[in-house]
Amino acid sequence: MNGFWTLWKREVGSYFLSPIAYITTVFFLVVMGFSFWFMVNLKLISGAMAHEITRDIYASFFTWIAVLIVIPVITMRCFSEEHKSGTIEALMTAPVTDLSVVLAKYLGTLFFYVVMWMPTASYIFIVNQFSTTPFQLDPGALTGSYVGGLMVGGLFIAFGILCSSMTSNQIASAIMTFAIVTVLFFSGFLPYISDSNLIREITTHTSSVMHMLDASRGIIDSRSIVFYLSSITLVLFATVKVVEARKWK
Repeated sequence: MNGFWTLWKREVGSYFLSPIAYITTVFFLVVMGFSFWFMVNLKLISGAMAHEITRDIYASFFTWIAVLIVIPVITMRCFSEEHKSGTIEALMTAPVTDLSVVLAKYLGTLFFYVVMWMPTASYIFIVNQFSTTPFQLDPGALTGSYVGGLMVGGLFIAFGILCSSMTSNQIASAIMTFAIVTVLFFSGFLPYISDSNLIREITTHTSSVMHMLDASRGIIDSRSIVFYLSSITLVLFATVKVVEARKWK
């Protein structure tokens, strides 16, 4: 366990010492800020209440475009950089298991992802301060939005780390991750356009789009939680197997 926490602190520290991480964070917050401005103006035109504005910000299209771009960038270095710099040999011969290495990198990246989202909590206070309509915060919708963002982001990060473990080229890792998470995200619109009942039934339960729309309304289905946790576990298991296979090459 001590080895795991050492690896986790190393992973988190590498993010806060990386200029790419800060640039990515600034990009994310700029896009989120634009999403906030856009949703505020859109809702004010339609006469929406203040709590509706804060509810819809976290499920807006611009928000998830930012996530689709940011996650490949923050995960591409996880294993690819280790392979390129040659530090992977020292890491793999350390007295820690491959599972500990993968989990430390996953949880370290997830922690950084959560930190990126933290400044967006200020939007609630901004709307409360300047709204001309009575502000009624919906704790369920707010909590659901962040829980939904954590679940979807957690799955996308798992895929990013899997892609990073497959190559020593960070750009290739980022491109693979972007392709996977984009397909996963936009497949969420299939329930709205498909004529097949089977496809609609399957994608309704696996759609990150629908899960986020439900979560932003305060609806968190236990089936969604099971889906994300089991999917993350499966992807991380695949990552461990890839790491083991590459270690013996």
